[in-house]
Amino acid sequence: MTVTLSPRALMSLLANGPKAMDVLETALTMGLLDALEPGPARLDALAARFGVRPLRLYKFLDCLESLGFLTRSESGDDIATVSYRAVPGLREAVVAVVGPNAQERDRDRYPWRRLHGRLAESLRGEVSMSDDDFAWPPQTDEQTADFERSMAVGLGPVIETTRRHADRLWSDRRRLLDVGGGDGTLAAHLLDSAPGLRADVYNLPAVEPLVRATRVDRGHPDRLGFVGGDFLAEPLPAGYDAMSFVRVLHDWPNEVARRLVEKAYAALEPGGLLVIGEEFRTPDRLAMQFFWSYFLIGVDSCVSRLREVEFYTGLLKEVGFERVAVLSGAWELVTAYKPETAR
Repeated sequence: MTVTLSPRALMSLLANGPKAMDVLETALTMGLLDALEPGPARLDALAARFGVRPLRLYKFLDCLESLGFLTRSESGDDIATVSYRAVPGLREAVVAVVGPNAQERDRDRYPWRRLHGRLAESLRGEVSMSDDDFAWPPQTDEQTADFERSMAVGLGPVIETTRRHADRLWSDRRRLLDVGGGDGTLAAHLLDSAPGLRADVYNLPAVEPLVRATRVDRGHPDRLGFVGGDFLAEPLPAGYDAMSFVRVLHDWPNEVARRLVEKAYAALEPGGLLVIGEEFRTPDRLAMQFFWSYFLIGVDSCVSRLREVEFYTGLLKEVGFERVAVLSGAWELVTAYKPETAR
């Protein structure tokens, strides 16, 4: 069988090659491949058998799935019930390529990466990502600011898609609330292509100075605003005919994502537009899924995961939105409207 990868998928796979081998070698030496190949094997049973933390194992197995080596059956938000099966012949292939002692042989190959070569210890909770490496949720104003600055770097694909569809998105909109909108970089780009729009960033109060700086740097002193708050603890502000969640919902469990969409529905004006921008789980993006799963294995506080676009389209319809659509682009956008007759 011939597998054809897009240029983007191939480049992502090459960039993550050392990490991929780290995952495969760990699965081999721990004995996970022996348990997965006959399958199906439930996550809770695997965690108990190998003495590892279930959430970390979920991310680890997500890495294997993203490489195409596992199939996954997941019926709900309880990760304990997820079951996996390895593709036939996986263990034999890994032994043939990397050898049975590869993990011990290459343990010091990347001493600058704290967890590289130590995934088994990480799965058991013996080593973790420190707050200096990644704090989630951010615990201090400084960590919050650093996180939001780092998130602005990866906005290129969603900015390209919103520009492509600017007339469809914003031509009849007056006020946008960008929920969890970082330092305002995305909102500022939206305003560049939507002269009739005003945008407010809704985020933790510690982020306000960053948005203030973006407002000046991007030349939108009167159209880019800030509203401080905590979207987990408070209702979303009312008075907007458009809202957006961009790279927000994937960081939270299903029930939290649902609650945030419900808050958006309650706050939006009748006829209001909701835009969801995520990197959805698709065959072309599995290598990016791999990177985040690998990176977050040692972080117990973050459940970040890529979801299929159908999760969001289905959720929007269940909450009550209508005219649900997926707009094409470097990152797809999911759009939906609150009914005109909704109260």
